[in-house]
Amino acid sequence: MVRRRCYGVTTVVSSPSTSRRLVRRALIYAMGARPNFVKMAPVIRRLRERLPDARHVVVHTGQHYDSMMAEAFIEELNVPEPDYVLGVGSGSHAVQTARVMARIEPVFEAERADLVLVPGDVNSTLAVALVAAKLGIPLGHVEAGLRSFDRTMPEEINRIVADEFSDYLFIHCEDARENLRAEGIASERIHFVGNTMIDSLVSVEPRFRELDSAAKLGLARGQYLLVTLHRPVLVDGPLLREVLDQLGRIASELPVVFPAHPRTRKMMARMPVAPGIHVLDPRGYLDFLSLEADAAAVLTDSGGVQEETTYLGVPCFTLRDNTERPITIRAGTNTLLGLAAESIADIPAALASPDGQRRPALEGWDGHAAERIADVIATALDAAQETAVARHIPV
Repeated sequence: MVRRRCYGVTTVVSSPSTSRRLVRRALIYAMGARPNFVKMAPVIRRLRERLPDARHVVVHTGQHYDSMMAEAFIEELNVPEPDYVLGVGSGSHAVQTARVMARIEPVFEAERADLVLVPGDVNSTLAVALVAAKLGIPLGHVEAGLRSFDRTMPEEINRIVADEFSDYLFIHCEDARENLRAEGIASERIHFVGNTMIDSLVSVEPRFRELDSAAKLGLARGQYLLVTLHRPVLVDGPLLREVLDQLGRIASELPVVFPAHPRTRKMMARMPVAPGIHVLDPRGYLDFLSLEADAAAVLTDSGGVQEETTYLGVPCFTLRDNTERPITIRAGTNTLLGLAAESIADIPAALASPDGQRRPALEGWDGHAAERIADVIATALDAAQETAVARHIPV
């Protein structure tokens, strides 16, 4: 048996008389922020099972560099230790995107992957998509097709660019398919697979259900409002003080639990915070899910939290003018408040009204989305290998 390494891919030839060659395929998973790990953990796991002889290369760009914002999630989700840690850190959108591009390009050139997979809509997503496209490496986008139709949001630009250059667009709702088709994306590139974030939630549900994190804070299940806010429009200007004022009023009748993003915590240090608001450091994945599942309601500006609360059947109030996840509103679990801080005052009355639909069953939000992604990718790679062998294309 002869082994040789060519363009970063190991090729095994059984014998000189055999024309068929078995290629050790390579996949790169590039992630940069906490939600990325949640979305990709089940995908990495399923593809490692489906393609055990392939090289599976994990890249952590370091866009989230606080240990509770990334490393703790890697441990709790059982994501393999990253093969590359790029350490890009914070910076403006341009600086952060440029750092990821500059640092990931040599990784791609060294690894010569058959496919790069990238999730979500953060700056790392944009940067990875651009570099893969320029190097001609096939790209798959997990959580494709979501649109807020607000191009002042950096995430919206990141989504649009990643989708435009992706060969495989993995979607979790029909809204996404409609958005992509409206932008001229060919149907054969779009694959309805379901929601991989829910895969992760389902896989750890027994673990977070038994934590009872609320009790450790001296709170009863179903008797507090969980808050998570991080977007610049809310935390980098005067709106944050208005939000804290409104939360202070609610806290007199419904305790508020506020795990604060590092940037949010920095801004809050300059402002008075009412006694009933429990400001916490960022939580680990399991701890946060425990608080989320047992909350009376959640106030958020996070897309992922809108999805998690929908699966859990917990009322969610989104402090934004728009959402790229309208499916959560149609499910009856999510209410769009807009950016008016005074709308927060309506939450207690909304909770006192008769309950709407609880834990709606959404297609593909079933814990098996990653399996469907693995099916698509394995089939595509097998077909590409068969074509290469048939045409005697060097690999």
